[in-house]
Amino acid sequence: MKRIIFSFSLLSAVLVATGQHKDYPIQAVPFTSVKLTDNFWMPRIKMNHTVTIPASFERCESTGRVKNFVMAANKSGKFCTVYPFDDTDIYKTIEGASYSLSLFPDAKLDKYLDSLITIVGKAQEPDGYLYTARTIDPVNVGPWLGKERWEKERELSHELYNAGHLYEAAAAHYIATGKKNLLDIALKNADLVCSVFGPGKRHVAPGHEIVEMGLVKLYRITGKPEYLATAKDFVEYRGHYNGYDSTSKDQWKNGKYWQDDVPVAQQREAVGHAVRAGYLYSGVADIAALTGDKALLTAIDSIWANVVSKKMYVQGGTGAIGDGERYGENYELPNETAYNETCAAISNIFWNERMFQLHGDAKYIDVLEKILYNGFISGIGLDGKSFFYTNAMQIKNTFDHRDMESARSGWFVCSCCPTNDLRLLPSIPGYVYAQKDDQLYVNLFINGNATMKIMGKDVAVEQQNNYPWSGDLKFIVNPKKPAAFAMLVRIPGWAKGVAIPSDLYAFKNNMRTQVQVPITINGQPVEYEMQNGYAVIKRTWKKDDVVEVKLPMDVERVVANNKVKDDINKVALQRGPIIYCAEWADNNGKATNIIIPDAAAFTASFKADMLNGIEILQAQVPVVEVKNNQTIQTEQKTLTAIPYYAWANRGKGEMMIWFPEKVTAVDLLAGEPHIPEPDK
Repeated sequence: MKRIIFSFSLLSAVLVATGQHKDYPIQAVPFTSVKLTDNFWMPRIKMNHTVTIPASFERCESTGRVKNFVMAANKSGKFCTVYPFDDTDIYKTIEGASYSLSLFPDAKLDKYLDSLITIVGKAQEPDGYLYTARTIDPVNVGPWLGKERWEKERELSHELYNAGHLYEAAAAHYIATGKKNLLDIALKNADLVCSVFGPGKRHVAPGHEIVEMGLVKLYRITGKPEYLATAKDFVEYRGHYNGYDSTSKDQWKNGKYWQDDVPVAQQREAVGHAVRAGYLYSGVADIAALTGDKALLTAIDSIWANVVSKKMYVQGGTGAIGDGERYGENYELPNETAYNETCAAISNIFWNERMFQLHGDAKYIDVLEKILYNGFISGIGLDGKSFFYTNAMQIKNTFDHRDMESARSGWFVCSCCPTNDLRLLPSIPGYVYAQKDDQLYVNLFINGNATMKIMGKDVAVEQQNNYPWSGDLKFIVNPKKPAAFAMLVRIPGWAKGVAIPSDLYAFKNNMRTQVQVPITINGQPVEYEMQNGYAVIKRTWKKDDVVEVKLPMDVERVVANNKVKDDINKVALQRGPIIYCAEWADNNGKATNIIIPDAAAFTASFKADMLNGIEILQAQVPVVEVKNNQTIQTEQKTLTAIPYYAWANRGKGEMMIWFPEKVTAVDLLAGEPHIPEPDK
């Protein structure tokens, strides 16, 4: 643990010494300073350490991803996986394992990481170039690569994408362990990249963004201005390629697939590949914060508003269209063919955290929370080793062409999502708190203990709650000495009757917009002001001061803007931050025949022995039944709804999020649908 403390103090010293004054006005409390103890996230993070990370390393070895590095070191053999970006699965797993080491000291894992980093280092060429698909055999490189380095970077090669994930992994490993073995490899590569690209040198808009974020992380560690300058150049060169046809509607021909159709400072709408977009917008936020570039800030503010008001699914997913894994047009959010790549959810968590750090508005954390509890963890099976690449919004009967998407997979040929999952999970403690001067922001509600300095004074905060199932929150504030500061507790939008910070979704029959959430200090009710979605509590804090907040946990019916054609006259269900769905296993083998009228009254109950412990919703509702393949009628039955994130853990079958409020049409099927048995 001393190494962790050293690395953070060193980082702070570097930032001061190099004169890095511009930055995010709000800084996250580091993940190493927050220790979680809750029953929702900690079991997942622990399983990530004991199951997901070991399984990922095993799969990296068995699929040849590690072998590629060995062959690159020997400069002999044949690249033995499918994609040149397969290198990043090792980098991302190292990143997740590094975060995890800071939570669960593990000598065996630490030793394995060092051995793997040694293999990676040997694959690096003398000038710093690190890209196994070329180094193994530079003559026979395949269709994704050009004859020369970087030649196809804009289109297919992913050379800078690989570098970006290397930098992200190196920064995490250094911060978590204090070791520089991977960092030295990354810095050598970054120095090469900076010598090749930039003003007066080679210009390119990276085909798959993330190198921008990675370079910023290296800049924060080293203070080397070239890293920030090169990241900024990568952003600013977008939209200047004259090889695109701006009149074409083809996303690959007009540059939109790569967010390269117009300069970033002029972009106002989220377009193209949703994962690349989220990484780009995150990198742009970093650069705007560090350089004060107001044009870039205006751009991402506008793009964020476009996503949240026109291009986000109710469970936080983005990238509706499978053709190009991309954003669709405004309000183009089909349920039957929804794509919703897990990586897109992760990139948007990164982006929304940065938007909060720029602006200090709770609406960004509201969106982050929606993604975190729904569209992100839906991509990870409850066993910790099965995954969704895409996250469906509905699965109809087993004749449905998307039936295969109701089953999770242990690995994919393109396995970016599983390795992305495992790098985000152990970093969640770093999203709980943030600081600005004498203000402490409480963003996420997760049991645990945190330590920090506020205006130079040591302060500890403990959370006690049963979130997300209960809205009763308790915070025990323990300054080492009495300390005056403001505690800003996020009051989620959903607790104030706001489904999302736009008119894209709303709560039907909402009655809570003017109701203030009750807060007490040491048992006494307190008046407070709301500021950008936060309850601001200013006082001189003393040992064992107790703040209690009671968030309402009603079952809400969510309705969509009428411009979302698929959701007209339908409702979704939400309780707290959790979006619910109906799954075949709880509803007589079907889920697509359920109607939820206004009169339906829901009850919530916790089932400890179901799907690792969940709160279910139940109501008596009409269900459409087909009798003898000829007669259609409705019957009153019990609807059981489960959290969306938990679906598809009991076998394949139907799933629905949006339910009709009345019968308007009936799908006619040839024969009875097959009703599978739940997996045991």
